[in-house]
Amino acid sequence: MSEQKKQPKHPTEIFFRTYPKVIFFYPLLVTSLILWLIQSIIVTPNQVLGYVWFIVFFINIFVTAFDFSSTKFFVLILAIVIIVLIVVFLVLPNFSVSFGDFSINIAMSYQFYMLMSLILAFILGIVILSTRFEYFKIERNEIIHKRGIFSSAERFPVKSLRFKKEIPDVFEFFMLRAGRFTIMPGKADEVMILPTVLNINKKEEQLDWLLSHVSVEPDEVDL
Repeated sequence: MSEQKKQPKHPTEIFFRTYPKVIFFYPLLVTSLILWLIQSIIVTPNQVLGYVWFIVFFINIFVTAFDFSSTKFFVLILAIVIIVLIVVFLVLPNFSVSFGDFSINIAMSYQFYMLMSLILAFILGIVILSTRFEYFKIERNEIIHKRGIFSSAERFPVKSLRFKKEIPDVFEFFMLRAGRFTIMPGKADEVMILPTVLNINKKEEQLDWLLSHVSVEPDEVDL
């Protein structure tokens, strides 16, 4: 009995949702929340916290802007830039850039981190909510594509279904186990490309199991 309880429960339906690239800005949201709390305790604007925020902001923008599959050159550039930023802004916390009478001071109050946290939380919340109304649901005998709140669903047969999993961006896979998933129904001309599917390896394993156990329901048999 204990061995049966340990066995994972295989789903009878699998949901595939694709997310926009902004979903990968969650590290900036977490950083903003933490710095908001720290800065509200310190009260006096701290320049080091500003450096930390902009370092995370730069990394997030850089990672989202490029696909790091086989392009090791960009990975090397990113590593070098991160090391330089850490040395300049963290090892030398009193470092400042000045050009004559012009100087850069990025010490910010807690209101800045608060506003960034609220803005990012609002945008990511809307993104997550929107995926509840547009998705692919794969069952044993059909694929259902739902669009919008009140729109009708498209249905495709599962028989002869083919799919392809790709990891075009290594960093996106590390961050949210995300990748590209392509669904190709056997009798449909439409190819369904989902650019950013989270936990893609788990989804692939579930779909493999589901397709290997596809059965014909009794009411589908011609008598």
